[in-house]
Amino acid sequence: MHPWVSLFSGGKDSAWALYRALERDEPVERLITVHPAGESFMYHVPATELAELAAESIGIPLVDVRPDDFDASADADEGSGERGDRELEPLEAALDALSDELGGIGGVTAGAVESSYQTDRIRGMCDRFDAELFAPLWQEDPRELAEAMLGAGFEITIVRVAAAGLDESWIGRRLDADALAELEALNDEYGVHILGEGGEFETLVTDGPHMDRPIELEYDTEFDGVRGTVRVTDAWLGPSSSV
Repeated sequence: MHPWVSLFSGGKDSAWALYRALERDEPVERLITVHPAGESFMYHVPATELAELAAESIGIPLVDVRPDDFDASADADEGSGERGDRELEPLEAALDALSDELGGIGGVTAGAVESSYQTDRIRGMCDRFDAELFAPLWQEDPRELAEAMLGAGFEITIVRVAAAGLDESWIGRRLDADALAELEALNDEYGVHILGEGGEFETLVTDGPHMDRPIELEYDTEFDGVRGTVRVTDAWLGPSSSV
């Protein structure tokens, strides 16, 4: 059986896909994190620098992919499809190197929920490596997914907001039952996706059953009246949860 690779940002969706693969005893031997320099159509952007801490807590080696430029203004005439293909190239090159190192790739985990734009490209890439795509969140009910994450013991922090109804109070807020209820109300009023699938918000998993030690954070917050983000000033792994 060839080793598996997990596409991993540190956010809730990619972490859930990894967790579910580990639950199935899939042989995940590498995490791979893409660090876009700017906005990206393909990748989770905020807090990817913390993926290294998460990987240390999980106990699986991390491969960093740092493309030269993901800036939206790189080519004003470039369509979204062309850009998505271009953004995939560094990831595919990294997977190619991993395939050589590991003797092949048996599967790839991905945290896609509803984005065909993202999933179709990842599926095509998996086909080229003759690898299984494991996307356990794909087209599942968002509320049920969120409840499953919380029920499993995931601790999830909102690290960026960019939608009507999500004010400064949401930046750094823990995603819990109360937050989910409020997100449902915001979905009714403004169309905010309960899992932030449309980029309404981004998250960081600071602890979970797949992690040995929690991620502790010190941070400032920034909010311009529409968008807001956590600016991490320090981060470290806390004491082992098994102690």
